[in-house]
Order: sequence, then structure tokens, then C-alpha cells
Amino acid sequence: MSRLPLPVCFDLSGKVAVITGGAGLLGPQHARALAEIGANVVLADIDYEGAAEKARQLESDYGNRRALPLKLDVTDPVSARDGLNTVVSQLGGIHVLVNNAAIDPKVQEDGVVESSRLEHFPLEQWRFQLDVGLTGAFLCSQAFGTWMAGHGGGCILNIASDLSVLAPDQRLYRKSGVPEERQPVKPVTYSVIKTALVGLTRYLATYWAEKGVRVNALSPGGVYAGQSDEFVARLSQLIPLGRMAREEEYRAAIQFLCSDASSYMNGQNIVMDGGRSAW
Repeated sequence: MSRLPLPVCFDLSGKVAVITGGAGLLGPQHARALAEIGANVVLADIDYEGAAEKARQLESDYGNRRALPLKLDVTDPVSARDGLNTVVSQLGGIHVLVNNAAIDPKVQEDGVVESSRLEHFPLEQWRFQLDVGLTGAFLCSQAFGTWMAGHGGGCILNIASDLSVLAPDQRLYRKSGVPEERQPVKPVTYSVIKTALVGLTRYLATYWAEKGVRVNALSPGGVYAGQSDEFVARLSQLIPLGRMAREEEYRAAIQFLCSDASSYMNGQNIVMDGGRSAW
């Protein structure tokens, strides 16, 4: 059966999309989603070799699309401006920015005393994780968004989380036989950053609206990535669909939010969590 052509409103042919955290878990999926609808994609990451490998895979799969790896430290304003200049000089401009870079602190499950609990959480980790996940989105929006605002508009998509609208359920991480004060937890930074990204989304959406720059957020739920069976079972019980997401299940939402298919959507946080936040 032949595949029907995409509606023109989804078409990003000739457009350039920059994805930060392009070498991570979901960054390559976001890039693949946009390449599928015609975009040339830039996989930006502090891990240049990782980004280059993902870019090679994309160019192999989508031979008529260009995939450019870009070394980018999202916490450094000079790196953000240099990255913008590289993209403009090599690809001619930018039309889409996906702020995906983040630190996802993994919960320690061995029951030992570690620093994830609020009482012991190190200030340097607070600052570092906010620098990457929140300040990084600000700096990249400042650099790339300013260019878009001066060149006819574009789209910024901030990748938040279902924990932008929910508190972490720390029961997911509990270990039997471990005292309360030693129980592992999801660190405070993740929820704070993802909630703040929604605030940044609303601010930018109204700030640049008259310049044609739309800004929205996508809040994914938990993605299956080899977690323990116990954790997967616990989390799945909290989700009406009864399972975690597959990493490719957000592609269509990315395509919608980064194209003219969502041309009248601005300043919104789209929660895509299998229904977890409905309970």
C-alpha cells in the first residue's frame, strides 16, 4: 500500500531544526521526527561524538535530509551564540528550536545513604542541574529565538515532563527494609526545572508573539529505557493506559508542535502521560 503524502501544514521541507541534548535518549527521536517531515536537523550536544554518531544514522536513514552535529554547552552563552552562528552559516538559518537538554538524576535503588534526599541535596548539584535544564533553555532561546524573531518567526518547543504538573510519587522508589531517612527519592531539582520550563514557555510565547515566534511545551510521561521490572510495574499501575511510553511514541506530537499544524497553538503545555495526571 502506498503511503499518503503528509498534509502541507506538517511539511518542514527546507526548514532547519536545532535539538539540544541531541545525543541523549529522546533527542535523536525528536530529530528523527522532524527529519521525517522534511527538516534539516542539528543535533546539538556537549557530547560531540555522540551527536555525530546520531547524525550519521539520521543521514543514512533520510538521505535527502542533512543532519549536522554541533558541539554546544547550553550553560555557556558564548557557546550558544557560536552555535547559532555555525548553524546560520552552514544551513542558512533556523526555524525550530527544541530545548531538550537536561540532567535526569537517576534514583539510587541500593538503599545506601546518598545525596538525593532533600535534607542532604548538595547546592552544587542544584546549581548544575538548573544550569543545564533551565538556564540552558533560557540561553538557547535567547540566542536562537532572537534570531528567529528578527527573521520572520519560528517555533520553540520546551521539553518538560509530567512532573511539571505532578509531584514525584516517591513510593515508586521505596525499598523494603530500608529506614525512612535512608529511602531513595527523585531529587527536588527535576520537578523544579520542568515546572519552571512551563513558566518560561508562557513568558516567551507572549514576548515574541508579534514577531511570529510560537513557543509551547511538551510534557512526556515516563519512557521505558530498561528500568527494573519492579519500577516499571509500580509506575504502570499509576497510568490508566497501564504501561510506560515507548521512546518513539512522542514523534507525532513533536511534528505537530513544531510545524504549521499547530499554527494557532501558543504558550501551551501539552501533557502526554498515558493519562497519569488524569487520576
